[in-house]
Amino acid sequence: MDSWSRFKLAVSHQEPDRVPLDLGGMVSGITQLAHCQLSSYLGVSSSETLIDRSQRLVKPAPEILTQFGIDIRYAYLEIPYQAWASDEKGSIWEDEWGVKRKFTGLYYDMIEHPLASLETVEDLKKVKIPPPPSDEQCLKLKEELNSIRSQSKVAIINIIGSCFEFAWYLRGLEKFLIDLMLYPSLACGIMDLMLEYQFAQFDRLLSYMGTLIDIVLCGDDLATQKAPLLSPDLYRRYVKPRQKKLYDFIKKRTKAKIFYHSCGAITPFLPDLIEIGVDIINPIQVSAEGMDPSQLKRNWGKYLTFWGGIDTQRVLPKGTTTEVREEVRRRIDQLAQDGGYVLCAVHNLQADVPPQNIVAMYEEALIYGNY
Repeated sequence: MDSWSRFKLAVSHQEPDRVPLDLGGMVSGITQLAHCQLSSYLGVSSSETLIDRSQRLVKPAPEILTQFGIDIRYAYLEIPYQAWASDEKGSIWEDEWGVKRKFTGLYYDMIEHPLASLETVEDLKKVKIPPPPSDEQCLKLKEELNSIRSQSKVAIINIIGSCFEFAWYLRGLEKFLIDLMLYPSLACGIMDLMLEYQFAQFDRLLSYMGTLIDIVLCGDDLATQKAPLLSPDLYRRYVKPRQKKLYDFIKKRTKAKIFYHSCGAITPFLPDLIEIGVDIINPIQVSAEGMDPSQLKRNWGKYLTFWGGIDTQRVLPKGTTTEVREEVRRRIDQLAQDGGYVLCAVHNLQADVPPQNIVAMYEEALIYGNY
């Protein structure tokens, strides 16, 4: 069975020949250092191509994707080499929105938010919204997607749609959460600004390639390890309607599935996310409060495909290869019955994950993941 057919059965809650596998996106990818270590361990010659500057993610080598049986392929917007080749610890990078980040040596951490001193909704009129991807960029993505489709792989553009999380990037998390409580018109104005950008971005992308993609990435981190970041009431009042606008906008332009990423203890939000059209939930942070995979599958498995689930907090970085293989078998037992599961790590593979554990994860998935 080819990857595309395997995925289509899985997201239709039917059992394909085996569990589909993912590696390579902005929330299921691999960092530059981890990829270097893995390539060396496998004897693969690879020059790292950066696909996410802030997280320091790279495009996995084709030989690695083939060896691991990865079913998903991402089309990436190019990041010019000059933009990141000189990065060194302490470097400051300002993105197109004006968010400033400092390089820690492993990734970029936000240090300055352009709307931190914003006082009124009227001030939002002064904010310059970045342009959507250019026609040239879209044509390159379309060419890459056509290539992915010709290989019968699952096609995703490595761009994520967000209104809540990207909005607080502009304001700062603490101030934005206070705004939601005390100055909701200001918080909503910032989210609407971000929605304006997202509408323009997805209108451009999907007009070029809406028929070529299988999944659209969206995401707003709604929770910490222990509890939601905001109350379900605040979420339903201000965030959920805007997410629905974005997902409706996307679904009118493509038949692709909506993939939703949120770390943390998001169980209270799952009924809402299903209601507004989410098809896939990622990353299934199994170490977070209330995120027991068996219970998630039992309660929501008829409605959602679960994507991720292999623990990146302890098992992958600190466990033995035996523990990794046990983790893979456990997740498949909990989540794969009747389809509806795509296996990968809970979020991106960091530099502290030994390459032998990455190999063990995918080897065991290929062995144990057969239906």
